[in-house]
Amino acid sequence: MLDATTRSGGTAAVSSRTAGTGFSVTTTITATMTGTAGSAVTTAGPAAVTGPCAGASDGAAARVTRALLSPWSRLSLLVVLLASAATAVVLYQPQDMLTRGWPPHLGGAAAALAYAVAYGLCTVAFVPRPLLNLAAGALFASQLGLAAALAGTVLGAGTAFCLGRVLGQEALRPLLRGRWLRAADGQLSRHGFRSVLAARLFPGVPFVAVNYCAAVSRMGLLPFLLATALGSVPNTAAYVVAGARASTPTSPAFLIALACIALPGIAGAVVAWHKRHRLRGH
Repeated sequence: MLDATTRSGGTAAVSSRTAGTGFSVTTTITATMTGTAGSAVTTAGPAAVTGPCAGASDGAAARVTRALLSPWSRLSLLVVLLASAATAVVLYQPQDMLTRGWPPHLGGAAAALAYAVAYGLCTVAFVPRPLLNLAAGALFASQLGLAAALAGTVLGAGTAFCLGRVLGQEALRPLLRGRWLRAADGQLSRHGFRSVLAARLFPGVPFVAVNYCAAVSRMGLLPFLLATALGSVPNTAAYVVAGARASTPTSPAFLIALACIALPGIAGAVVAWHKRHRLRGH
């Protein structure tokens, strides 16, 4: 049943009942009549503002976001971070710890932990590890110094790996076109653990270079950290013992540590010279 009533200047009510159900819906529409029956003026609420300005704003924001997150922008950020870290090392000279000593209010395990954190940050900032290992031995003696130096080594390697993986891998991988670069990338991607282990054991391979080469490859983080921890033990221990016994240079421990530092270096130089000579012969 549908009833409608229209009056000039009044209201119109529409009532309907759904067939087969007991429910009824009643709608009341208020209209303002302007003097002619059947003509009504309806006032609508404010319409939503849309137009080319909103679309242009969203497009500009999207373009800026894509530019900031692009591979080359992230690589530029990595370069800026590393350059800033190297500049901070030049300005603050953390190697002065060898002469100043450690802050007196720190001691024991807390000092070793603080040194491990500082060690890791310094390796990211290109401070040579032999210098840091000698300082660990001089400050904390052999055992605690070795623990602090190894913890700092793993922390620094992991930090560099994560920075290189997040900020540099996507931009640098398309540049691996040279034969040697592709070979190194394939070796690290397929045999990452043993490759990093050999690089840590073999003297003369730059610590920072291994970190970022592994980051650009498809090697996983956990095998990288484990290989770094195991492969760094012999060299790190030799430098830490040498630093701890530097006050007694004629002691057997210092002489053995010195031999462990010198002999692998000499062997590495001989092997490198032999390989270079053979490559020239071919």
